[in-house]
Amino acid sequence: MSLWADKYRPQSLDKLTYHNDLSAHLKKMAHSGDFPHMLFYGPPGAGKKTRIAAVLREIYGPGVERVRISTQIDQRQFVTPSNRKLDLNIVSSNYHMELNPSDVGMYDRAVVQDLIKEVAQTQQIDANAKHRFKIIVINEADELSREAQAGLRRTMEKYMTNLRIILCCNSTSKIISPIRSRCLLVRVARPSEGEIDDAMQAVAKKENFSLPHELSVKIADESDRNLRKALLTLEATKVQEPNLAQVQKIVKTDWEIEISNIADLIIAEQNPNR
Repeated sequence: MSLWADKYRPQSLDKLTYHNDLSAHLKKMAHSGDFPHMLFYGPPGAGKKTRIAAVLREIYGPGVERVRISTQIDQRQFVTPSNRKLDLNIVSSNYHMELNPSDVGMYDRAVVQDLIKEVAQTQQIDANAKHRFKIIVINEADELSREAQAGLRRTMEKYMTNLRIILCCNSTSKIISPIRSRCLLVRVARPSEGEIDDAMQAVAKKENFSLPHELSVKIADESDRNLRKALLTLEATKVQEPNLAQVQKIVKTDWEIEISNIADLIIAEQNPNR
């Protein structure tokens, strides 16, 4: 059973409900003969990964959705200079690969140098594919070490014919300038509270329940314009109180409650007994 945030994630650029100008531009690029390396950046919950997935579908068609999740140890082991073996989970199809090299910490350079180079040296196996290159999506790119980024830069230069890199991060401040200069920067801004409200109402309609406008507005207001957080909050609230008309306050996450408790202790009046 999928969470609503995943269950109702738009699969194509045409179905995205905000930043329509950006979607139109990405669609045009996907069908062009000169698709560049790209760097998607923006705050959490803005829809970066959703747009990347939609771009992949626009380029390769629905076949890109037939992914397989594999554990790197089943196919290959990365060995560091100190003979330490590294395992990394990847999501891949015949057309692309999605990974997070920062999961292996300080050894992320080995992933960049070995795995990406290996993929870059292979050609597209589907003779009917619209494009001859494969795409590697690197999540949390701003967490990559400078050494890994330097290795990535060299890979981007050497294997442009068979490979495109799509980077995804919250901020470009920790991405080295040589990589930024080789990518088309795509900023995905937060949706407005009204757009979040519309998205929640659409989910409520598909789930066959009525979402009071006042509650929807309140969730949107407290979500910090994070669409995923808003949908998760709506689902948690619905599970806790099926009759949303009776909801007095929305459900908060455990970490939000804990932070609030710590803040209350900090600002509480101090006395000799405390």
